[in-house]
Amino acid sequence: MKQLQKFYPHILSVLGFIFIALIYFYPVLQGKKIYQSDIVQYTAMAKEQNDFRASENAEPYWTNSAFGGMPTYQLGAKYPNDFIGDLDDALRFLPRPADYLFLYFFGFYTLLLILKIDPLKAFFGALAFGFSTYFIVIFGAGHNAKAHAIAYFPLVIGGILLVFRKKYIVGGLLTLIAVALELNANHFQMTYYLLLVVISIGVYYSYKLFKNKDYNSIGKIVATFAVALLLAIGLNATNLLATKEYAAFSTRSKSDLKLDEKGQKKTDNSALSREYITEYSYGIAESLNTIAPRLFGGASGESLGKDSEIVAYLQQQQVGEGEFISEEKAIEYAADGMPTYWGDQTSVAGPAYIGAIVFFLAVLCLYHDKRKFKYIFVAGAIASLLLSWGKNFSILTDFFIDYVPMYDKFRAVSSIQVILEFCVPVLAILGFQSFFANKENQLKSLKYTVYTTFGIIIALFLCKSMFSFSGANDGNYIKMYGPEFMNALKADRKTLYSADLLRSGFFMLVAATSLWFYIKNTFSANTAVIIIGLFMVTDLVLVDKKYVSSKDFVAARQVDEPFEPTTADLQILQDKSIYRVLEVDGNLNSSRASNFHKSIGGYHAAKPKRIQELFDYQIANNNKEIIDMLNVKYIIQSDEKEEQVASKNPDANGNAWFVKELKTVKNADEEMKALTSLDTKNVAVTQEEISSKFKLSKQYSKDSLTTIKLTNYKPNDLKYVSNNKNEGVAVFSEMYYKEGWNAYIDGKLTDHFKVNYALRALKIPSGSHKIEFKFEPQVIKTGSMISLISSFLVLGLIGFGIYFERKKSMTKKV
Repeated sequence: MKQLQKFYPHILSVLGFIFIALIYFYPVLQGKKIYQSDIVQYTAMAKEQNDFRASENAEPYWTNSAFGGMPTYQLGAKYPNDFIGDLDDALRFLPRPADYLFLYFFGFYTLLLILKIDPLKAFFGALAFGFSTYFIVIFGAGHNAKAHAIAYFPLVIGGILLVFRKKYIVGGLLTLIAVALELNANHFQMTYYLLLVVISIGVYYSYKLFKNKDYNSIGKIVATFAVALLLAIGLNATNLLATKEYAAFSTRSKSDLKLDEKGQKKTDNSALSREYITEYSYGIAESLNTIAPRLFGGASGESLGKDSEIVAYLQQQQVGEGEFISEEKAIEYAADGMPTYWGDQTSVAGPAYIGAIVFFLAVLCLYHDKRKFKYIFVAGAIASLLLSWGKNFSILTDFFIDYVPMYDKFRAVSSIQVILEFCVPVLAILGFQSFFANKENQLKSLKYTVYTTFGIIIALFLCKSMFSFSGANDGNYIKMYGPEFMNALKADRKTLYSADLLRSGFFMLVAATSLWFYIKNTFSANTAVIIIGLFMVTDLVLVDKKYVSSKDFVAARQVDEPFEPTTADLQILQDKSIYRVLEVDGNLNSSRASNFHKSIGGYHAAKPKRIQELFDYQIANNNKEIIDMLNVKYIIQSDEKEEQVASKNPDANGNAWFVKELKTVKNADEEMKALTSLDTKNVAVTQEEISSKFKLSKQYSKDSLTTIKLTNYKPNDLKYVSNNKNEGVAVFSEMYYKEGWNAYIDGKLTDHFKVNYALRALKIPSGSHKIEFKFEPQVIKTGSMISLISSFLVLGLIGFGIYFERKKSMTKKV
C-alpha cells in the first residue's frame, strides 16, 4: 500500500492534466472541432488520398489532386509496421487539440520529475509550459505537427539527462522511445532546433566526464545513445527514408537552375533564398514580448475596448448625411481586430509570451540556484534568442545559413524561439524548487531578482518615448484611412505598451510578495507555491484566451468538409474525363480546388520544386503552352462580381500524346528556356544526357491514326492504350518522379525519362500496346521492413530492461 501511495500525486497530476486540457478546449466535449486554416488546406489536398484509402482499403502514396501530382509522404500517408505511430496515437487519446495540450503537460511534468522537482511544483510548472502563449497560438493557425514535435521535447531531454546520470537502461529506453516519438511527429525543423539544447547538455556533461577522467562511463554513455538513436531511427525508417527522398523533389532542395526568372545568374545558392528563410525574423526589442505580451501590439489584429482611442475616432466618422457611427458600432468595429502590431515581422498571430512570473522565477534561478547545470538551459535560451532575430542579426544568421548543415532548409527563423520557451520554464521551476530547498541567502536572492525584473519594467517605461510605435504597414493604413486614424491607433499602441508592463509588474509583485511572506513565515511553503502557481497559470491563460478560445471552434462538419462547391466547381465536375484545373486566384498557394479536382495548385511548406519553377518561369509569364501540357482543361477565376467562373481550355494536350520532334539541350537552364517557345503538342525537350542514355532520335513520324489514350485511372495506377505504326516517343501529362513510378509496356518493365523539365516520357515500339504506370515505391518496402526489425529489437530491449531492473531490485533487498 505504501508503494502505491507514492504514485498518488502523479496519478492526480495526470488526471488534472486531462481535466484541464478538456476544460480549456471545452467545445470538444460538444463534438466541435477547432477551425485551423492550415489543416483546412491539408484536408482539401488529402481528399483524393483519403477517398482512395476508404474505397480501396490501401494507401495510394501518390495524389494528383495537388501540384499536378506528388507523393503523399507529407500528407498523412500511413505506413506498414508503424508501431511507434500506434503508440503516439495511444498517447494522444483526447480530442484535438486537447491531445496536444495534454502532451505538453505530461512531457514537461515527466522532465521536471527527472530533474527532482517535487510533484506540486512540477504540476504548476507543467501547466505554465503548456500554456506558454506561442504553444497555444499555433493551434489556431493549424501548426499541429509543430505542436506535436514540441510536446515531445521534454521527454527527449529527460531521457538524455538520465543517461548522463548513468541510468543507462531507464534513460536509454526513455531516450529511444522519446526520440522515436519526436521523429514520428514529422516536424524536422522543430527537432533540428531541439539539437541546440542537446548540444548544450552534451558539452556540459562531456566536460565533467573528461575533467574527472571517467572514460569508462563515456564509453557506456556513447554506446547507449548510439543504440537508442539507431533504433529510434529504425522505428521511423519508412517516414525518414520517404521524407529524404521527397526532399530532393521539393522546394527545400537546391534547384538545378542556375539562372533566375530574368535570365540572370543566381547569387544565392541556398536551398531556400536568404530572403525567404528570414522573412519572419523577430525584432531585437520585440523579443521583450516574452515578458509583456502586447509590448509591440500583440497580434496583427487585436481587439480594442470601448475606452480605446480608435473607438473615439470611429464615433467622429460620418456614415451618411449628418449621421455618425454609433458607440455600439464603433465598439463592434474595434473589437473585430485593429492593426495594433508594430514589430518587425510581416504578420503575427500572437506574441511569444512566456509569462511574467515564469520570467521572474527564471531570474531567481540565476541568483539562487548554485548548480552550474542551469547554464545548459541558459545557453539554449540565449542561442535561440539570437538566432530568432534572423536578418536583424545577419552576422550570426548568415553564418548558420552558409556553414551549418541543413539550416538553409528551414524558414521562419523566429520559430526557433520555441527553444527559449522551453528553456526558460525549466529555469523557472529549477529556481522555484531551489528557493524552497536551499534557505541560505533567500532574502538576498529575492532582492536581486526584484531589482533585476522590476528594473527591466521601469527601464521599459523610461524608454517608451524612444519608440516610434510605427509599423511597416502604417503607410498603407494612412492611405486608406487617413492620418487621424493612424494617430488614434498609435495612441492605443502606447496604451497597450504601458498597460501590459503594469500587468507584468503586477504578476511579478504577486510572486515576490508571496516569497517574501514565506521567508517571514507568514505563508507556509505549500501556500506560497499554490498562490504563485495559480497566478502563474492564470496570467498565461488570460493571454492565451485572447488568441485561441471557444470562438475558434465550429461544427465538426465545417472542419471535415471545409469547402462547398461553387457553381464553377459543379459545372466542371460534370466532365467525367481525367484533366486538371487551375484556380487563378490561388497562384499555386491554395488547395481549395484540390478538394474537388485534380489541381496544379495546392498549399504546402515544401511544394514540389518543378511545378513551382514552371509557375515562376513560365505560367506567371502567361505561357499558355505550359498550361496545355499540364492538361489544364478548366481555368477558374473570379469575374467582375467576384464570383468564380469556369472557362474551358480547348487546347489542353490531354493525358498523353506522341511528339514529332525531340529537341535536346545541355542543361536545366536551357531546358527551361526552350519551354518559352515550345510547341508542346508536337515537340518535347530533354537534356543531351537523357537523349544519349535512351538512344533517342530527333525526329519521329506520326499520322492522324496515331493515338494514345488513358483507359483506367487510379492515382497510383494509370493504364493507357497506344496505336502507332512507327516507333515513337509519348509524353505523359504526369509529373516525373524518379523514385517509385514504374512504366510497363505490355507488362514488361520499361525505363521512362523526363522531358519538358517536369513530365514523363516513354519510347514506345511500333504497333498497338498496353502501357501502364504504377507507383511502386521501394522506399516503403525497405522502410517498413527496417521498422519491423527495429520493433522486435526494441521489445527485446524493454524485456531485458525489466528483467535487469527487477533483478537489481531483488539483489538490493537481499
